[in-house]
Amino acid sequence: QVQLVESGGGLVQAGGSLSVSCAASGSIFSINAMGWYRQAPGKQRELVARITTGGSTNYADSVKGRFTISRDNAKNTVNLQMNSLKPEDTAVYYCNAFLSTRRYGAPRDYWGQGTQVTVSS
Repeated sequence: QVQLVESGGGLVQAGGSLSVSCAASGSIFSINAMGWYRQAPGKQRELVARITTGGSTNYADSVKGRFTISRDNAKNTVNLQMNSLKPEDTAVYYCNAFLSTRRYGAPRDYWGQGTQVTVSS
């Protein structure tokens, strides 16, 4: 069993900042990458930011320069700092971990339950 528990999020005015955090726990052998996706009403889930164990990152073009992802490999946590928020950033944000639960097991995706981020204009 693997659990991803998110915290943070909430309501903020446009131009403000928020952060969301996620902690992975359970039967984890190794985590290849962790990241954040979001889904706005009526839209598909999309990648926001992702970070590998080695520290390589990639961001959606829409958040580059405003959002920063960081990770604590020892604690299996990932954080997303969101600055200069816009109303179009409003969505449910989901934590993702691409991990394996056994030494020779194939890694797969695990998801958190989601946390709401609302940016008012």
